[in-house]
Amino acid sequence: TVKILNSDEDANFLLKQKKNLDDFRPDILYRTVLAIFDSPVCKAGLVQAIYVKVNSGVLFEIKSHVRIPRTIKRFNGLMLDLLQKSSIVAKDTGEKLLRVIEQPVTRHLPPNSRVIGLSYGSKKVVNLNDFVPDISNDVNLVFVVGAMPQGIIDKLYTD
Repeated sequence: TVKILNSDEDANFLLKQKKNLDDFRPDILYRTVLAIFDSPVCKAGLVQAIYVKVNSGVLFEIKSHVRIPRTIKRFNGLMLDLLQKSSIVAKDTGEKLLRVIEQPVTRHLPPNSRVIGLSYGSKKVVNLNDFVPDISNDVNLVFVVGAMPQGIIDKLYTD
């Protein structure tokens, strides 16, 4: 049986394999995606897509109008389907709602993007309410969020 491993249900197996439990936390991705899609920014139509890079290096895109399952078990099933099939297609329109894409993520970002990294441990603190209104309307804002229990985001992609 193939499944998405998680540190809660599969801790014994992962520890026997000498794996770090923090590397198997699909619940963090699930909560992050739900929070973004349920946000006023997304509901106002200002989120185009979410790009996710997992530890194995797989990069995928989630369109902003996808209905994310409301249970972690169904979300993990969706992620497993995506990783096995490389895309999830809408039954009615044939549109690819989720799809595995090629690295680097920067090749998929809209033109004239400003990439902003968000980090709890940043030395430079910026109030986004002060920062965002100063950006001109022809600039596409891209936010990089580290949805992981520990570690840092790759500064290579951020402005």
